[in-house]
Amino acid sequence: MQLGFAMLCAGSVRAKNTMNIMLTNVLDAAAGGLFYYMFGFAFAFGTPSNGFIGRHNFALKSFPSLNFDYSYFLYQWAFAIAAAGITSGSIAERTQFVAYLIYSSFLTGFVYPVVSHWFWSADGWASAAKSTDLLFGSGVIDFAGSGVVHMVGGIAGLWGALIEGPRIGRFGGSGRAVALRGHSASLVVLGTFLLWFGWYGFNPGSFAKILVPYPTNAGGAYYGQWSAIGRTAVTTTLSGCTAALTTLFGKRVLSGHWNVTDVCNGLLGGLAAITASCSVVEPWAAVICGFVASLVLMGCNKLAEKFKFDDPLEAAQLHGGCGMWGVIFTALFASEKYVAEVYPSVANRPYGLFMGGGGRLLAAHLVQVVVIVGWVSATMGPLFFILHKLKLLRISAEDELAGMDLTRHGGFAYAYHDQGEEDGSDQNGGIRLSRVEPTATTRQIV
Repeated sequence: MQLGFAMLCAGSVRAKNTMNIMLTNVLDAAAGGLFYYMFGFAFAFGTPSNGFIGRHNFALKSFPSLNFDYSYFLYQWAFAIAAAGITSGSIAERTQFVAYLIYSSFLTGFVYPVVSHWFWSADGWASAAKSTDLLFGSGVIDFAGSGVVHMVGGIAGLWGALIEGPRIGRFGGSGRAVALRGHSASLVVLGTFLLWFGWYGFNPGSFAKILVPYPTNAGGAYYGQWSAIGRTAVTTTLSGCTAALTTLFGKRVLSGHWNVTDVCNGLLGGLAAITASCSVVEPWAAVICGFVASLVLMGCNKLAEKFKFDDPLEAAQLHGGCGMWGVIFTALFASEKYVAEVYPSVANRPYGLFMGGGGRLLAAHLVQVVVIVGWVSATMGPLFFILHKLKLLRISAEDELAGMDLTRHGGFAYAYHDQGEEDGSDQNGGIRLSRVEPTATTRQIV
């Protein structure tokens, strides 16, 4: 999935910032790995602990244990760096490299782990994995992270982009939005398919175990967790496909074009939305999830344009908006049968409102939305503001116009060769290269 994020980000920015955005994706994984190892996993899953934050297993001390093995750490690290990768897309093309290092380390080492502790740890105050003192008798059913991963990354990106402000040229003098399109639809499509494939590790993989029979006669000896894993892959697929098609025709009506980039973002929005409920809803419900997710994404993009909010990858709208819809959708459509199978620790657990399960699960999920928005805003907002005040957040206007690949990373991601002499070579047999400095006019165009 990290490769998918890197390719999606690279294709969605202009060519002059390609090296920069790919390097930030590499650093999300590398810095995130160290900080999640030292602090993040302990804050998220260190047990025994209180309901707010974990306090054991720093630097994987006392590993492996009865509760965890090394493979579980690696799996959770993948979730943590996904949240950081989402945020990097929102602040692309104008952010200093040191700011990336600081926010990525803080997000993966502290902000995200606390949220995952609340909802995924057996000790978390709102976790569905507990057997007693459940929030509204249910706990929060966020199976693979529409709230825990996508909302956290999206809200963090929202604050970063708000505090930085839009890219130069994104909104004209009259306030009219100007499209600063990414340079490679091919990379966007490649990244989208890589992410889609990776989602089958995120969603079905969140079961962690396959050979778990369910105590039911619904399928006889042939029915167990292996069937739930397959169903989860199906709901994941259907939501993404429906969102892609809805976006295709929706954007056709709105803009008059069949836009592949918009379709890719719509597909990812459908995947982000179904992530919370993928294991506890029927396949037909996943179609509804994807349809509404597409509408949410298009609506959020309209609001972003109206309020002059600039997110080059639509990450805040896609992951924040569609992730929030996914949290609410779960509370509306979770099936009684599937909730009982996937979360067996408590009998008669509340399920979806529209499925006859009452409003207690919805109440728990509304709490989740509020606390995630509040927590991420209270931590990442001040961090970005401090970086802004210390002049560590945004690059200079001159560097932004020239492109960060040239000004910050020593060259371009793509090699452009001039013909030079007749044979195209210099006296040493090498290719002759020339650099054309941008004039004032071309700078304005860029």
